[in-house]
Parts: sequence; structure tokens; C-alpha cells
Amino acid sequence: MADGALSPGVNLEAFSQAIAAIQALRSSVTRVFDCLKDGMRNKETLEGREKGFVAAFQESLHSVSRDLGELERLSNLVGKPSENHPLHNSGLLSLDPVQDKTPLYSQLLQAYKWSNKLQYHAGLASGLLNQQSLKRSANQMGVSAKRRPKAQPTTLVLPPQYVDDVISRIDRMFPEMSIQLSRPNGTSAMLLVTLGKVLKVIVVMRSLFIDRTIVKGFNENVYTEDGKLDIWSKSNYQVFQKVTDHATTALLHYQLPQMPDVVVRSFMTWLRSYIKLFQAPCQRCGKFLQDGLPPTWRDFRTLEAFHDTCRQ
Repeated sequence: MADGALSPGVNLEAFSQAIAAIQALRSSVTRVFDCLKDGMRNKETLEGREKGFVAAFQESLHSVSRDLGELERLSNLVGKPSENHPLHNSGLLSLDPVQDKTPLYSQLLQAYKWSNKLQYHAGLASGLLNQQSLKRSANQMGVSAKRRPKAQPTTLVLPPQYVDDVISRIDRMFPEMSIQLSRPNGTSAMLLVTLGKVLKVIVVMRSLFIDRTIVKGFNENVYTEDGKLDIWSKSNYQVFQKVTDHATTALLHYQLPQMPDVVVRSFMTWLRSYIKLFQAPCQRCGKFLQDGLPPTWRDFRTLEAFHDTCRQ
């Protein structure tokens, strides 16, 4: 089975001879270094030692040249291996001599097989779901319509009253967090979130979808000269600039277009974990400060504090 797998496009006999030629070339190179290591020995006169060393060195170099030429000749006879393997050049990873430490090739094969199985089962599941009929009769719709709970709107344009209710429920969930909602430019909402006496966050929303967040210190000004929320200027402190970057990353992590209220609640729960921004140590190094900054990263799942460099 192994020979059949290697045979397409490869001359196995020439391949075996090439391996032997590589061994001979390595022996020739070893003799060259041995000759250099031994130097001029076993001769009584200086002239005799020099002539003996030069002769032995030339003979060793001729052997290397001869073995190298033989290896080049055999390499042309081996042929080119087949390129039909789905992993292409990643097969070279199997030549790593430290497979017990870096089993990249075996892991890559396993991931490739798992991906194929996932694609196959996803195709089967898609076919089965497409066969299911979701139609109901008019009588069934009329009978059960009163009993079913009211479905939450899932479109991009949500009623302002629905957005206000969601924000009001979130505000009541976290006593140490206050949320002020305003609509200076029509139906789009803007939130001013004050987290204890630690920080303030400006959240720009499009309906119930968060577009932008700016984090500033508790004592920093968050308004412009005309009294509107300043959604463009950054914080004057590097620690809050870092938290702003992490909040933008959190917006990309918490994505569920079908349930935008869950996304907003999850983001606010993650934001609430900064209530101990200057009190919680890093969960990896155990230090409170690193490069003059506290742990500014919060894990999306466990909400644990990490320094920006310790989270990786």
C-alpha cells in the first residue's frame, strides 16, 4: 500500500539510489572535515607533511565532487511527486524530526478530516431542513395566535419605544452602572454609561445595534462646547484609550443579528467588569501594573482581568 501511494510520478529505484548517494556524500564531507581536523601529521619533515596534507585534502574534495555529481544525476531520475494531495506542500511538515514536540502534520491531517466531515454533515443537515414544511393552516394560525408570546422584532429598524425598554431593563440590572439615553439626531440613540467612579462610556447606536464606543475617565469632559456628547475625541489617558480599543474588539465578538437585545446586554455585562479596573490584578502574572498600566483586557467568557501582553 505504501509503494502504491508513492509510485505516481516517482522512480522508486532511483529514489533508493539517491538515498544511498546522500549517505556517500555525507561520508565524503565528513572525511574532508576529518582531514582539516587532523592537519599535517605523521611526517618527519615539514615539506613531507605539507605534501601529504595537500594530497589527502585534494582526494577528499574529489570524492565530494564525485558524490555530488552522482546525486545530481539521480535527482533528475527520481521524478516529480504528484501534486494531487489535498494538503499540497504541507506534507513537508511530516519530515520534522521532533514530532513529539511539534506534531503539526498530524494535527493538520486531523483538522482537514474534521473539516471534510463537517462540510458533509452540514450538507446533509441543509437538505433535511429544506425538506421540512413550515406552513400552517389558517385555522391553526387563528387558534394559536393569541396564546403565542409576542415575537421580538428582528429587523434593522426597531421602534424607539422597544429600544428604550431594552435600555431601561439593562439599566435596572446593574445598580453600579447608570445609563442616560438621548436622541440628538433623530431616532438613533446615544448612551452615556457611567460605571461607578471609574469611567464613562459613550455608546453610539443605530436602532439597537452598537456602532461605536468611546471610553473616557470619570473626571474627563464628555461634552462638546454646544452641549452634545463628544463622539470623536479620544481620552487623554492611555489606559482609557486601551479600554476603548478592547471595547471595539468586544463589539466584533458579541454579534447576534437575530437577537440584538442579547448583544447589548452581553456587551454591558462585559463593560461592567471594569468596575475594578484599578483594583483587580492580572490573572496570569499576578501584578497590578505592567508598563505603568493596570490590566485593561477582560476575557469575553470569564470576564477575568489580564494585561494586554499577558492575554496571549
